[in-house]
Amino acid sequence: MADQPTRVEFEHGPLTLVGDLWQAEQPRGTVVLLHGGGQTRHSWYRTGQRLGAAGWTVLSMDARGHGESGWAPDKEYGIDALVSDLRFIVATLDRPPVLVGASMGGSTALVGQGENPGLADGLVLVDIVPRIEPAGVAKITAFMNSRPDGFESLAEVAEVVRAYNPHRKRPPTQEGLRKNVRQRADGRWYWHWDPAFLLRGDEPARDERAERMVAAAREITVPTLLVRGKQSDIVSDEGVAELLSLIPHARLADVSDAGHMVAGDDNDVFTANLIDFLLDVAADDAEKP
Repeated sequence: MADQPTRVEFEHGPLTLVGDLWQAEQPRGTVVLLHGGGQTRHSWYRTGQRLGAAGWTVLSMDARGHGESGWAPDKEYGIDALVSDLRFIVATLDRPPVLVGASMGGSTALVGQGENPGLADGLVLVDIVPRIEPAGVAKITAFMNSRPDGFESLAEVAEVVRAYNPHRKRPPTQEGLRKNVRQRADGRWYWHWDPAFLLRGDEPARDERAERMVAAAREITVPTLLVRGKQSDIVSDEGVAELLSLIPHARLADVSDAGHMVAGDDNDVFTANLIDFLLDVAADDAEKP
């Protein structure tokens, strides 16, 4: 297994969807990683690398409108479009994967599996439940909307990120930020997502979306893991309790030193919990007739 993944592309209608692939020679299973809103596939890099080294084939995708994936010409970034992309990608695989989704990616995975039984062999929800906390959502939205005119330098990007997430350890260099921003001809740096992603008008539909996720959760029969950042301002104890009541066989892993960005805040603990879960899923698959 190479440390560096292979860049892959999927042509889905008018969009090119871009991912990173770690291909195992004799895989224990396949894992698809779905990032959160405003992130890119690179937020999963260390997780993908570690899972690949442990024997899984791993596909980490840029969602539409994010990273290197295409921007939707119709500016459609709702859950139906995201689930459609996911179903298309999974259909290209030679076996049902375990879906690992953070925030927006977790919502996509939950609705995708709940409304399309057989899509996946397992489900990992990273700091996402059907009913999330409005104050936490407002904080994220304000952060994403705060710099429409971009940044003068990577150092400025780093300072804004640090102010938003002060408990995370500062990286030794700013080079990693290049994967989350893009530089235009004017020399300024901008976030690596389509600005139309923030113009979806989701707020009036929040209750409707939550009920759709509740209905999807009731249909989940595959092994399921919820990983919550204990310091998250998005997922509350009440939200966790509801999800566990909807999916009684789901297990919960709390990551004590992490907030909403669990995999980035404490990747060692997150990946250890994920690998334990994947080993159990692989064992269950091996016992199936």
